[in-house]
Amino acid sequence: MSKTHISANTRAYWQQIWETNNLFTVDDDAADPTYILGMFPFTSGDLHMGHVRNYTIADAYARYRRLQGEEVLQPMGWDAFGLPTENESVANDVDPEFWTEQCIDQMRDSMEKLGFSYDWDRELRTSDPEYYRWTQWLFKRLYEYGLAERAQRRVKWCPEDETALADEQVDDGACWRCGTEVETRELDQWFFELTAYADELLDGLDDLQQWPESVKQRQRNWIGRREGVTVTFETDAGNEIDVFTKRLDRLYGTTYLALAPDHPMSRRLAESDPDIAEFVSTVDRTEGDEFDGIRTGVTAIHPATGAELPVYIGAYVVDDLGTGAVMGTPAHDEKDHAFATAHDIEHRVVIEPEEDSTEIPYTGEGELIESGEYTGVATAEAGEQLLADLDAATQHTDYRVRDWCISRQRYWGTPIPVVHCEDCGEVLVPDEELPVELPEFTPETGTSLAAHDEFVETTCPECDRDARRETDTLDTFVDSAWYYLRFISPDEGDQPFDTERASEWLPIDQYVGGDENAVMHLLYLRFFARALADIGLIDTREPVRELLTHGMVLNDGTKMSKSEGNVISPTEYGVATTRLFILGAVTPESDFDWSNHRRTASYTLQKELQRLATEGLDDVQSGERRQVDEYVAERIDSAIRTTTDHYESLDFYDVVRELRSLYSTLSEYEEYTTPHENVFRRGIGALVRMLAPITPYLSEELWSRLGDGLLAEGDRWPEPRREGETDERGQRLVESTREDIRDIHDSVGGIDPDRIRIVVAPAWKYTALETALDAERNIYDTVMDEHGDRQDDGEVADYARHLAENRYDLGEELPQPAKRRCWSVPAGSLRRSSMPR
Repeated sequence: MSKTHISANTRAYWQQIWETNNLFTVDDDAADPTYILGMFPFTSGDLHMGHVRNYTIADAYARYRRLQGEEVLQPMGWDAFGLPTENESVANDVDPEFWTEQCIDQMRDSMEKLGFSYDWDRELRTSDPEYYRWTQWLFKRLYEYGLAERAQRRVKWCPEDETALADEQVDDGACWRCGTEVETRELDQWFFELTAYADELLDGLDDLQQWPESVKQRQRNWIGRREGVTVTFETDAGNEIDVFTKRLDRLYGTTYLALAPDHPMSRRLAESDPDIAEFVSTVDRTEGDEFDGIRTGVTAIHPATGAELPVYIGAYVVDDLGTGAVMGTPAHDEKDHAFATAHDIEHRVVIEPEEDSTEIPYTGEGELIESGEYTGVATAEAGEQLLADLDAATQHTDYRVRDWCISRQRYWGTPIPVVHCEDCGEVLVPDEELPVELPEFTPETGTSLAAHDEFVETTCPECDRDARRETDTLDTFVDSAWYYLRFISPDEGDQPFDTERASEWLPIDQYVGGDENAVMHLLYLRFFARALADIGLIDTREPVRELLTHGMVLNDGTKMSKSEGNVISPTEYGVATTRLFILGAVTPESDFDWSNHRRTASYTLQKELQRLATEGLDDVQSGERRQVDEYVAERIDSAIRTTTDHYESLDFYDVVRELRSLYSTLSEYEEYTTPHENVFRRGIGALVRMLAPITPYLSEELWSRLGDGLLAEGDRWPEPRREGETDERGQRLVESTREDIRDIHDSVGGIDPDRIRIVVAPAWKYTALETALDAERNIYDTVMDEHGDRQDDGEVADYARHLAENRYDLGEELPQPAKRRCWSVPAGSLRRSSMPR
């Protein structure tokens, strides 16, 4: 074996051993294996470092749990449909299916080289007709249950990708994939009724104790539940404008209404008024100031006073919050104040502050003024009275989240199993005719499924007359909303998954993925589980028990990506170095910057560990163990306990830090003494085993020289042999003694002795001092009562008398007891480390 890296031959050897012994395969009759899953990748190219980080975290934890003796399910599959894959295939001028297969082969090869311990017998890809057959089957069940419908609604549209998007796929007004500014269009689209579960999705977050709070907060914000009132304003145009407000007490301060540019009334007015059309178009292109607006010429009637209110279209009004219309109260709302000031609209003060206030606008509580019969009433009470008195006001719970738009106007996706018949309307394709397969891709038809006449033209399943197939395909996030269930029984032919096994194996014990999935994949995953539970297919409503979301991978401070030209091959610097560095550089939740300096440290650790394990045992001793041997044995136990705790919490940064410290201890043990064979061998063996989840090839290679069997077989995690309190006390003693040595060395400046002899008080004196500190009566008598039965009671009496005479000079804290009276230390070893000398 090379001393500097794990060779390709070594990797291939251990891969073959693992595969031959089926070490990562889980039998279908397993009783509730530990389910660990990394979010499966889009098949848009080879693995990048973001993938490597994600799957190395999951794999290290899976290998740790196996070493603890658990049966672990860790499968892998491919999110093969959707825009990422289709766009890459088009850019490379190849068939999406060919591109997908090519990417999968490349990514699988990289994963195998990186040593990921997957059950490849459960591999799946969402573009496989045998998979999307069941995606279509599940769509039908949701349709029959009333959770799927086709409706004309305003949706977000990406002009670059030429498809509708879900609201969750719009990031700051831009398409999540290509960054193009999105438009709003009124289209017939398919939706899942996600809003039916809004309350449960929101309230259920409180039960997810093992999820990052940041992810839960982002979902809370996205769902955006708000309690308030809907107020209906009549207009002189003969229609109504509904406004949602949380502050009905401000109603008398309303001096105008403002509509979002995407509001239905704004669009209707734009059809007949070129100025309005130009304004709406300008806002769509996100040009201009936030408080730009245009007066529509429509007048609304105040429901309490009958006053006429001008209706504007305002750039600051957001269509997907509330009703897309606001009642402007400039004297009591900051944005309304700015808009009204810009357009010379009246500011009407109707709330008198509870205390003196110079705030403009005033947004707090107080008493109503200039509010008719409600003048003098406190704001909270006034809101309740107005709600009870006004027919135009209705209590309402509003949500930011909208139903999930699931249809895409693209070729590469799961066909929606619906036929459109002029006589029968929407007709579901019968189960026995599933899957509805994609037609063969041709350059002439391109990315539009509607261009494939032989696919579109069909007959109605109910009346057998000519009909047309639905030509939209499902959002790729529908495919990934249930893939974890298919892993449970990937070869099941009669149903999408084995429901009995799912009830035993779920929820996922540990899920790992990027933070960017907080309000897309993770929200859809939770929604879909609830829908399937209500249909009766699964028992679990929350599919993930514990979640880890990691930060980005950077290169010199810039996100690593193809477009930036700073992508690094996962195997360029060696598998062990990559895995060790990517886990040990920072905590999983932090962004990770690929650094040459720190990567070199990971490389050096492997090299030195290989030397220690292969050459260190050549010069050892046996027989009675010395004090230094006992200290090292305790240090090994401490490392085992600490490392185990860090693995349990997936804190790999501290895992690596602790293992580096243990390596330093063992290295110094070898350098400054002749190690005791049993202690040294146990220490190296423990270090190799605890490093195995992170560097599996290296650890297997070294363990083959040290122990029996395969680490990947599991149940080989080291156990501490003694209690932790003594160990920690000894380590503290060593550290404090080392500090004393350095102080002595510094105080005698200019002298560089070969050895320094240190005299340490016996342990009983520390205990006696502790007794003296706690004494509530005569110190001398108390110490003698506790320690006077020693053979050297004369020495005890002298020490007790000394303590009594100096009672006012005693400190409040004790140093830790010594284990021996003295030791000799090489003077050259005064640097900071973890070894006593």
